[in-house]
Amino acid sequence: MRIAFVLFNGMTSMDFTGFYEAITWLGILKAKENVSWTFCSDKEEVTDDRGLTMKVNEINPDLGKFDLVFVPGGMSTRELRHDHSFIDWIRTAKHVPYKVSVCTGALLFGAAGFLEGRRATTNSSAYELLAPYCKEVIEARVVRDEGVITGGGVTASIDLGLYMIEWLTNTETALLVQQKLEYPYYQAGNLSEVYGS
Repeated sequence: MRIAFVLFNGMTSMDFTGFYEAITWLGILKAKENVSWTFCSDKEEVTDDRGLTMKVNEINPDLGKFDLVFVPGGMSTRELRHDHSFIDWIRTAKHVPYKVSVCTGALLFGAAGFLEGRRATTNSSAYELLAPYCKEVIEARVVRDEGVITGGGVTASIDLGLYMIEWLTNTETALLVQQKLEYPYYQAGNLSEVYGS
């Protein structure tokens, strides 16, 4: 299970860290074999929307070599979705089995064409921006349409991480990670395509 975390300038760190904190337990608990993760961007380091700077592991890697690609959100996605070179890079994830976004990261998946004919969600402030990219915008914490999984705004990233753990392994593992995170809000045992509506 090779995971790529796509990072970019102006992203919201909570979007990234909520999912990152949860999903990496797959490796810590050895719940999946050979779990690894890579921090990726189109530049050597990125700065979030509040000034935190982070270094990345790989610049513009072929995202197709990963099993799961995760994209966070942030106000900068509104402009980044029109950045042709960045979106062309995101498109290298076309055949990745699990394409996961949270918040307005869905706009980047939309710009890449991944949401065509699909249901999806995003931050409630961006429902209208997402609508042209997908079949239907759903007001929910998590929406899964085959291998494309989108999460709602900001803290939904934690729910999204727990949801992915449960979907990729089992309810018991999700409950264990939920306990470790001391996050009482995720409703394990409800793996419907629309969670938390």
